[in-house]
Amino acid sequence: MPSILPRVRLSVKEKLCQHLRRCRLAGVRIRYLIVLNLLNGRPAYQTAEVLGVHNTTVYRVARRFREHGEWGLWDAREDNGQTKLDDHYLAVLHRVVRGTPQQYGWRRPTWTRELLVETLVRQTGVRVHVTTMSRALALAQARRGRPRPTVGCPWAKAAKTRRLNAIRAVLAALPRGHVAVYEDEVDIHLNPKIGLDWMGRGQQKEVRTPGQNVKRYLAGALDVRTGQVHWVEGLRKTSALFLDLLNRLLQVYAQAPVIHVILDNYRIHDSKIVQAALRWWGGRIRLHFLPPYCPNDNRIERVWQDLHANVTRNHTCPTMTALMREVRYYLRKRNRKIAKRSSKTSPAEAAA
Repeated sequence: MPSILPRVRLSVKEKLCQHLRRCRLAGVRIRYLIVLNLLNGRPAYQTAEVLGVHNTTVYRVARRFREHGEWGLWDAREDNGQTKLDDHYLAVLHRVVRGTPQQYGWRRPTWTRELLVETLVRQTGVRVHVTTMSRALALAQARRGRPRPTVGCPWAKAAKTRRLNAIRAVLAALPRGHVAVYEDEVDIHLNPKIGLDWMGRGQQKEVRTPGQNVKRYLAGALDVRTGQVHWVEGLRKTSALFLDLLNRLLQVYAQAPVIHVILDNYRIHDSKIVQAALRWWGGRIRLHFLPPYCPNDNRIERVWQDLHANVTRNHTCPTMTALMREVRYYLRKRNRKIAKRSSKTSPAEAAA
């Protein structure tokens, strides 16, 4: 089968090989390889198969090489004018996707690529194709994710800041022998939490649920200094569960004169029976309440997030007994890893 390119001198081939080795643009390198394969007598269909391109691409590159020579291998779109996806366009796009369509006058609550195209026309005067918007979103490092539901703190910003600063001051000036912990409860459901997972193309995994849900509750405390987690389990999330945890802390830190507990404003933390128990313990336990709806300031929340990610999300445990076994195993393994890491830390590093 005759080649679709005319014969050239050996010096031309050598020059093309030299320019191929120096080229750093993937698209241009492919065009050089197409031409060199054709000049060496390889048919178009074999060239397309070897290089992983379509037949039409091989013929198009060959035609441009015949018409324009080596310069025809370079992308001619540079002469089409200034690129639309410049730094200003991407900066505006980054700002827009951080908000909602309703902030820009649309009734829809979530973004689509078509809606972003129209919004960017209003903001920049530049119109791009929907597929170009996909490339722009990738360049702006935008991602399609699941929003996190939050509740705003009802306190004034100044009051919230004063409370958080007071708690930070307690932790910064913690006397020798005193202990500080972050406390919170977590629900364990037999019906698994459904979360994202990797799947094959055209596949959707199934998570078999028991149907009838069963619940267990954990009350945990995260040691500020060591990172260890102490917890108790219960069938109900009541003040009794919270008092069981406080009793557990008194046993673990039997030598500590004061245990500072940083916690949220859930009603079981400030009931009459809890207040009576605190008086009975003679000030050995002091409660420091966070502002309402501030989970990000309670460090044990991250532990519960990791627990759900590693144990309860998409789990396949058929019974609550099996699920709680996995929960205990994860928390104990976590404590062992932290203790092992702490044992490798030198006294000088620990003091620092």
